[in-house]
Amino acid sequence: MSAARTRVARETTYLELSQDDGGAHKFYEVTVDGLTVSVRYGRIGADGQYQTSTFPSAEKAKAAAAKKVGEKVRKGYAPAIQGQRAARAVSRRQVASAPSTARATAPVLWRFRTGATALGIHIEEDRCWVGNQNGDVYTLGHDGEVLARYQLPDGVKCLVADDFWIYAGCDDGRVYDLSSKLPFAAYEIAEDVDIFWLDIHEGVLNVADRNGGLTVIDHEDEFQWSRRSTGGSAWMVRADEEAVYHGHTRGVTAYATDGSGELWHTATTGNVLFGWQEDAAVYAGTGRRVVERLSKASGRIEARYQCDSSVYSCATSPGGRYVFAGDSSSSVYCFDADGTRLWKLGTGGGSALSMQYRDEKLYIVTTDGSLACIDASEAAISAAQSGSVPVAMDIKQAAALPTYMPTASIATVSVVPAPGAGVVVECVQEGGRMRVHVVSEGYEPSWNVQFPRSMRQLGTRYVVDALHTSQGGFYRVRGEIRRLV
Repeated sequence: MSAARTRVARETTYLELSQDDGGAHKFYEVTVDGLTVSVRYGRIGADGQYQTSTFPSAEKAKAAAAKKVGEKVRKGYAPAIQGQRAARAVSRRQVASAPSTARATAPVLWRFRTGATALGIHIEEDRCWVGNQNGDVYTLGHDGEVLARYQLPDGVKCLVADDFWIYAGCDDGRVYDLSSKLPFAAYEIAEDVDIFWLDIHEGVLNVADRNGGLTVIDHEDEFQWSRRSTGGSAWMVRADEEAVYHGHTRGVTAYATDGSGELWHTATTGNVLFGWQEDAAVYAGTGRRVVERLSKASGRIEARYQCDSSVYSCATSPGGRYVFAGDSSSSVYCFDADGTRLWKLGTGGGSALSMQYRDEKLYIVTTDGSLACIDASEAAISAAQSGSVPVAMDIKQAAALPTYMPTASIATVSVVPAPGAGVVVECVQEGGRMRVHVVSEGYEPSWNVQFPRSMRQLGTRYVVDALHTSQGGFYRVRGEIRRLV
């Protein structure tokens, strides 16, 4: 068999689909090597994703490859020479940041400089997360100690949490799960979707893009529905159990979570540049120097929070008691719920592109690439307005800082672990799709497991450290993934 296989010529077909209107710009490559068919696909200029299948005969392998090529040709793909068409530039947020006009500087307790413009932030009970345009994600303690670094393949657009799972949306069109020791691509976004912002609710990914589109993908990384709002440059998407709230150049549009239709649309005072949500309201920061609070139920504008420059970010304290905003002139603001401005202070660095409030502290990530922790207690702000601010601690990265990167290969184990030492899952064919179900006892065998698509191989079993139940009726992986052999 081995000798016969070496006599079979390796055949590769390379196709591209590129549209002048800025839509699709992607490739599809099929290689037949004996009994094996390898598929590589992705954005033109990128390495792409890989899938490999093995067939019982060379004839069946060639037939399967021909079918794949034919399907793509019917969709508009055409033969091409790799490297002749340049990669399309990814949209990076182009922002101007002027010096603050505030008379006082905010009481910054510590500042960590990541080395590149930072958009991603998430603050949880025991640590802080920051992601920048170089693809670096750092975790820090609330005292500023740098704990770990993740190196992702491309710039980080945003960081979002879904329960205790942390996800990073990147410029390579993937959303990485950072909840385990090694990050992995949990979602693959279509090549023609240029991610601007995303949100995750109970495993359902909601993606807002450059063209004003909204794409919804379930926990199995499968497309559910999409809509095109009336405006472009959608920098806001927030989701709950009732709706998906999409902010763009023409305002905020709410859609039913099942994609059945639009619930309401509200024109905002200026284009939406950032969004936040509480239980009963969403907050839209706009280019016309205002944050507007909209009722989730009706879309009615309930309050306005006036700033002095374009609003790049906003956040609230629990329940919306206080509303915070960051503008394009390196200032941060605090308002009472009714819209009364309580204070305006300079950041001491760049403009805040994202922010989050927790336990009387305001955390911001800025145009100069810093994660800063501001003391937002009443006493600290009062002292700052009088000119008394602490000396900000400049956090340095530890020389031996552990760094974690996505890996294309996974470790293997040769024996089933002892009870309690791991959970065995298996890739199965179900309704024409590859699914992952639990083999170990004590779990619902019919539920699907959220599992990296690139690792799925029919009949293969894996061992994961732990599985956690999601309210959506599926399991999520927690910890390391190893192939069982």
